[in-house]
Amino acid sequence: MIKDAMPSPMDLRKKPLDVRVHVTSGTGVDITWSDGHASHFDFHYLRDHCPCAACSDEQRKRAEIAQRSPASGPAALPIFKPKPKARSAEPVGQYAIKINFTDGHSTGIYSFDYLREICPCDACQREFRTDSD
Repeated sequence: MIKDAMPSPMDLRKKPLDVRVHVTSGTGVDITWSDGHASHFDFHYLRDHCPCAACSDEQRKRAEIAQRSPASGPAALPIFKPKPKARSAEPVGQYAIKINFTDGHSTGIYSFDYLREICPCDACQREFRTDSD
């Protein structure tokens, strides 16, 4: 007998009440959540945490290399790249936003669930992250 899969109930803490994307000023994204918490994401942070398949694969590879190679010796100097900004942003249904960045990247779709999980504040890191992001 096959049982019908019941969808898991939505975590209301991850439901936005108000979303403000500040493309013109370049200050980032502000979200007020249904539990009263307010999150701020600057565009550079969002670009670094892009959830698209290509970026996720690159982030995973960097983490694997970091685990295999302990930080011994001098670190290589990073090449200067200007911080990416948003060129535009658009809603994706009722569940996400898509940001087109000035570095040409535009394939990341940031679901509200994902945004709450990557909220940079200490309280959200303790509450929503299970690994050492």
